[in-house]
Amino acid sequence: MYCVCKEHVELAIDKFVDEYEDAPDIVDLVTTKFTEWEAPATCDMCQNIAEYLVV
Repeated sequence: MYCVCKEHVELAIDKFVDEYEDAPDIVDLVTTKFTEWEAPATCDMCQNIAEYLVV
């Protein structure tokens, strides 16, 4: 699972496919809220705001 900014979505997808050999689901963190989990404020790969969840 990767929480990433728009700039790193493709990299996160590539890493996910390499690791799990399957296509990920991509969730827009701007419009989606979870009751049991809070998304990190920053991208896993830089300090930009995390906008997408690749899972």
